[in-house]
Amino acid sequence: MFSVLGEVPLLTINLGNIHLVLYLSQVMYLLVAVVVSLVTEFIVGWRSPLSIIGAIVAALVGIWIVTSVVTLIIPGDLVLYGIPLFKALIGAIFFAALWYLLTSRIWYRRRPYKQGPITV
Repeated sequence: MFSVLGEVPLLTINLGNIHLVLYLSQVMYLLVAVVVSLVTEFIVGWRSPLSIIGAIVAALVGIWIVTSVVTLIIPGDLVLYGIPLFKALIGAIFFAALWYLLTSRIWYRRRPYKQGPITV
């Protein structure tokens, strides 16, 4: 029996000895990462390496580090489907910003203005 806001499996795939399960908390992690990545892409202007995929991966790594690796206690943190939302947002925003700061030299190059011959 599952609690109301506990781990609820959405999809279960069994292939021989391989069992894959997609939980609602994993979908929530992905949703937070996508929202933060879209906002940072709009701020930066869609010019980063690996574009939205790189930002989502950076946000997912940030969520994982802040919620699972680092012990960060925020009193009154809203927990939805097993995910502390404020901690997840802090980790996603921090690592998405770090991704853009580390890769900004790759994508921020001014291209010289070339004027071709004028034809009439």
